[in-house]
Amino acid sequence: MKKLLPIIVLTLLLLTGCGEKLPVVENFSNNHYQLVNQKSEPIVFPDFVKGKIVVMNFIFTNCPDICPLSTNNMRLIQERLNKERIKNVQFVSMSFDPNNDTPEVLTKFADIRGLDLSNWTFLTGRKSVTDSVIHQANVIAVPNDSTVFKDGRKIYYYIHTDRISLIDNEGRIRKNYIGSKINIDEIVNDIKKLM
Repeated sequence: MKKLLPIIVLTLLLLTGCGEKLPVVENFSNNHYQLVNQKSEPIVFPDFVKGKIVVMNFIFTNCPDICPLSTNNMRLIQERLNKERIKNVQFVSMSFDPNNDTPEVLTKFADIRGLDLSNWTFLTGRKSVTDSVIHQANVIAVPNDSTVFKDGRKIYYYIHTDRISLIDNEGRIRKNYIGSKINIDEIVNDIKKLM
């Protein structure tokens, strides 16, 4: 039995893990994407969040279902982290519809939802740049059917990935979650693992 004890302990450590438990899914750290935030300020992603853990979702403001749910879940995560006094976490919402999601539109989207922007940034920019970011994050956003009304209003849709990503303080995606159905306890625990 004494000879088996070290093997049992080692096996338990390997099964339960030690140190970093979240693998690197994708690495943004070698790129410098020129974007703008909801205040029309130039932002270089991921440089502006270096040294912070990032919770990031991918949205378009005209979305009728998944994006508002994902954004609300981001709000719930933010509130939970505030309640637990967990600091040094930045929230980022990246639009994949920059032709419509101007800084003003993103500000209105945040205001309507009463979001706390003290550590939450909305990003938009040139379409070629936003496309590069979502491509690197393995997010798909494909334009779908549109409806144009007699008064000129247009309702349009994207078929897109429902995603919230957890990014470490070096700009590496460590885990992806279904944004509209995320388990808040799970991501908060994963954030603690990265701290």
